[in-house]
This record gives sequence, C-alpha cells and structure tokens, in this order.
Amino acid sequence: MNIWNIALLARVFVFFAYPTTISGDEVWVSGIASTAAGSGVEYGLWHDICNGLFGLFGADTFNETARVVDGYTGATPMILAYQGGWEAVTNVYTEGQIWWGSIPGSIGETSKPMVLLGALFLLVTGIASWRIMLSMIFGAVLMSMLLNAWDATPFMTVPWYYQFYMGSFFFAMAFMATDPVTAAGTNRGKWIYGFLIGFLGIIIRVLNPAYPEGWMLAILLMNTFAPLIDHYVLQGNISKRLKRA
Repeated sequence: MNIWNIALLARVFVFFAYPTTISGDEVWVSGIASTAAGSGVEYGLWHDICNGLFGLFGADTFNETARVVDGYTGATPMILAYQGGWEAVTNVYTEGQIWWGSIPGSIGETSKPMVLLGALFLLVTGIASWRIMLSMIFGAVLMSMLLNAWDATPFMTVPWYYQFYMGSFFFAMAFMATDPVTAAGTNRGKWIYGFLIGFLGIIIRVLNPAYPEGWMLAILLMNTFAPLIDHYVLQGNISKRLKRA
C-alpha cells in the first residue's frame, strides 16, 4: 500500500532538491522567445514547433510586449496576489484569461473548464469521490473567508471565490486529492480528508510567502493522516454498534 501519492511525492522531492532547476527561466507561450531577460538559451526547431502548436489554440494572446512575470516557482497570479491582492492580478490578466487558461502556469492547471471537464469524467466513471471534491471546496471557502475577515495582508483580501480562479486548486481537487489509493476510504473519512486539504492548502498558499501554492504539501500531509482518519471513523462506528447491542 502506498501511503503517499507517488506523483506528488516525486515532485516534492525534485522541487526541494533542485528548486532552481525545476523552476526554469521561461514560460512557453506563443510569440515569446523567452521571458527571462538576457537568457542564454538557444532556440531552434522545437521552439518554433511549440510556438506554432500553441498558436493554434489561441495562446498567441501573448507577444513580445506582453506583461509576463517570470522567475517564480509558483503560479504567476499567486505572486501578483501576494504582492498586491486581486487588483494586482487583474492589472496584468483579465478574469477571462485566468479562467480559460491563456496565462503562464504549470502544465494542466491553467484552463479551469478543461480541468472541471476531467473532474466530471472521473465522477461519471466512479474513479473519483465527489465527497472529497465537495469537502475540499468547503474547506477552502471557510479558510478563505476567515482570512478575508482577518484582512492583514494583500493576499488575505482576495475574495474567497477568486481563490478558485488562481493556481492549481481545481487540478489538485480533481486529479490529486481523489487518488483512491492514498485518500481516506470511508465515506465520513472522505469528508474530513477533503475538508482538511482545502483548509490547509489555503493556509499554505496565503500565509507562506516562500511557497505561493499549497496543494502539493496539503495533500501529502493528509495522505499521512488518511489511515488514522479511517481508523477513528471505523472505531466510532464500532462503538456505536456496541452501544446499540
């Protein structure tokens, strides 16, 4: 039995072992040779091919004069939100760009409709648990609202519903947190497991300036406690049955 999600465990090892290498110095979008000023990278045939392919999907929204932030390990809107709240994000990107995914970001996370379509497929096929997805949303909403009430930093002022626009929340919810091997197995445990992932993920995202996204660490942490959650859920059910006996 795997206690931790293998994909996330491999990524967290590479991320913390080679932070500068995994961060990279460019964002692959059509029309941009490199977002890093003075980059020493040589571009050739593969770069031209990728630019052409991205252009087919409308990624050529960006050009040499586009305002693109580079050199960060997290999703770009996260850094902007940390620096100046939601207003700083919308000064660079429109809500439509963030929602549809025509922004720099990690592979797979940027287009929210496509991620939700994948989540729907997993739910219809019975692979993923709707309890984990829904409870993760509840946890993220609650923590975001608490931080909105605190209102101590620009990132805390970001309205709770815009937390879903930014970063990889939906991707983590659909494809990572619902891993049937490493998630909680009981129905009540799934509610607790998903809720705590959403709750902790927002804490890491908003309160930790050195790591502007929280789902990888939150999921791995809750992977660790998933067996314990199931244990206490089962023990609670056994105790109830013994009392009725």
